[in-house]
Amino acid sequence: MTNDVFLSKLNDADYKLVMKIRKQVGNILTRYELIQPNDKVMVCLSGGKDSYTMLDMLLYAKTKAPFHFDIVAVNLDQKQPNYPEHILPTYLKNLGVDYKIVERDTYSIVKSKVPEGKTMCSLCSRLRRGTLYSLAEELGASKIALGHHKDDAIETLFLNMFFAGKLEAMPPVFKSDDGKNIVIRPLIDVREFDIVCYAKLRDFPIIPCTLCGSQPNMQRGVIKKMIADWDLQYPNRVETIFTALQNIHPSHLFDSNLYDFKNFNPILNQKEMEVDIDNF
Repeated sequence: MTNDVFLSKLNDADYKLVMKIRKQVGNILTRYELIQPNDKVMVCLSGGKDSYTMLDMLLYAKTKAPFHFDIVAVNLDQKQPNYPEHILPTYLKNLGVDYKIVERDTYSIVKSKVPEGKTMCSLCSRLRRGTLYSLAEELGASKIALGHHKDDAIETLFLNMFFAGKLEAMPPVFKSDDGKNIVIRPLIDVREFDIVCYAKLRDFPIIPCTLCGSQPNMQRGVIKKMIADWDLQYPNRVETIFTALQNIHPSHLFDSNLYDFKNFNPILNQKEMEVDIDNF
């Protein structure tokens, strides 16, 4: 279904939702220059609502961009039991998108290494990250696109504050430690509940995760509930927090690696920020 046909079938509320998300993604792409002329963007497609929406938005952006860039969708088949491996190839073929499916049995590694009841996210993300970084180099991709959204960024901020003792969220773009890969997050200004609604409108063939998504009592779930409660009591709080992430004053914090409190000067490019790719 083309975008024009899709839009023509929507009611006013759904049409406004689609245009809202497109505008948010377009603004992020432009403000942070996430994609440049002749980029080859490797879109990491998990089969979840976020990555489907990201692919949809980047395909739309490709039709509107004043320059050429390429898209290749990539899925890492982690060999989870009963994984419906036919769904993504069929979907991508019908969409006419270049794609590559990579098979790596990271599922067995994670299950064997992580004790029962412990969080699997850290090891799982490291294994996926290494595979996808290598694949990006193999494909000649200049950018790696991840489907993290605004709620992910805010949740990560509080997880790091509460449990890691650091002030860190998810930037819209960053370079890997080895300097070989640039990772972008086109959905970083989009709320999760808007993505849920969009995925329903598009009727994406969602593939559930049986690793991270199946674990109860994760700290991220606690943070999610906290934010959901805020949405009910203080509807604009998440937006205010997200704005704060773009309005940093190092001289009013305590990090002497970012601000020279002795000479009252900012310190630039002295501290390489560590980025923990949660849910990669």
